[in-house]
Formats: sequence, structure tokens, C-alpha cells
Amino acid sequence: MATSRSGRFRRHTTNAAVLAVSTVMVAGFGTVAHAGTAPTGSLLAAGAPAAAGLNLNAADVQSGLLRQGAKGSQVKAIQQRLIDLGYWLDGADGEFGPLTTQAVYAVQKAAGIERDGVVGPATRAALDKGVRPKASTSSGNVVEIDLARQLLLVVSDGKVRRIFNTSTGSGKPYVSNGQKQVATTPKGRYPVFRAVDAWDPGPLGALYRPKYFNRGIAVHGYSSVPPYPASHGCARVSIAAMDWLWANGSLKQHTPVVVR
Repeated sequence: MATSRSGRFRRHTTNAAVLAVSTVMVAGFGTVAHAGTAPTGSLLAAGAPAAAGLNLNAADVQSGLLRQGAKGSQVKAIQQRLIDLGYWLDGADGEFGPLTTQAVYAVQKAAGIERDGVVGPATRAALDKGVRPKASTSSGNVVEIDLARQLLLVVSDGKVRRIFNTSTGSGKPYVSNGQKQVATTPKGRYPVFRAVDAWDPGPLGALYRPKYFNRGIAVHGYSSVPPYPASHGCARVSIAAMDWLWANGSLKQHTPVVVR
């Protein structure tokens, strides 16, 4: 399971470097040119007073980074931008927790940038530009799994409604029931044919509320969803994300799952 990391924000009223990276500008997002520089109009606007209530590592403040453990108005603005673009989050509460990290992974994957879960200059630029993945289908309610970018998309009539970080087959060999296998998620179009509204025990471990679409391969919740392929073939999402998929009927019986 992901581990939260947080630092303490030490106030130095005479330190100009800290003053240069502070509260969110309501005007919107701006691209940070490089670490430690925050142009006017960005989430870290130069010359603004230091934000009260921020919980940031001093080095991150200097470089304009936000990562898991941070709290405050800057985090809330990032969360709201992610939500507005369709990256799934359970709300904008100003606390950079594991679910925010998952959403940051997703936008980083969509933008083709480093998948580190940290909001830095490149991630801010992607949010500025409104980077979103496109659907490959044009009609109906479909769930698409993009293997190359490791994204799960909820699609309706060709429009991407929600975007999730996912982790699919690692491509590594493993042994199950005495049989040698390779951890792959086969491409193709499959219908959801079975669902288990509980932890479903199996030979390779329990799956949270799985929606099976190809034999023993399912979309399911899991405690660990890294930004790279790591499963035995299933498409992992976070526990909370799987709860949302159930509640919103995005993977009803017979819903097509397109693996591409």
C-alpha cells in the first residue's frame, strides 16, 4: 500500500524564496518554467503572501512541488482541476492523499511524462493544457483499458467521462496451480459476465469487488495500484475507485470492456 510522506512547512518571514512560492491565484493555472520559478498567474504566484495552513516540505516549497502529504489551498486547486478534466477523485478536500496520487499518475500517463505522482512543472503544464486521453470507441457505454498508457476510461458515446490510473499484466512469468503462465492482459473486446460484490478469493489472492470480463481476468479494486504494469492480468484500480464504478453502474452485466 502507498505510504504517505509529509513535511513540515517552516515559516521564514525574511526568506524571499519562500515568499516566491505561496498561495493559489484564483485567476487559474500557469505553466511553471522550471523548478523554483513561479510566474504570475500560476498556482504558486510570486510575491503573494505565504499561505496559512499549508503542510509542505521546505525543499518542495522552494522548488514549487506538491506531493503526497501536502495540505492547503494549492492542493485543493490541483484536485479541482483534475476533477474538472475527468480524472477520478472522491472530492477536493485540500489533502494530498493516496487517491490524489492516483489521479496525478493518470494525468501524467495521459501527458506522456514521468509517472512519479508529484505535481511539478511538467504536470502543471499538462493541467494547464487540459490534457485528456481520447476514446477509441464512438458509441455506447464502454470501459476502455489503454495498455500502453495504463489508463482505464469510462466512455459514453465516444466521450471520456472518467479517467483512472490502472495497473495491468506485468508480462512476467508466474506459476498458478502448478502451471507456468505469463502475466498478460489480452487485447480485445469482452463483455462483463460475472461480478462479485465482496472480496473474491482466488489462487493468486483476493480481488476486491471484481467485474470479470475475460475468464479469470477482471477489473477489480486493490490496495496497491502502481503507475506501471504489475498484475497477473487483471486491471487494478484503487479500492475507492472500484466502489465508484459499482455505484455508478459503469461495469454493469454485459458492458463491453475494450482492451487496446
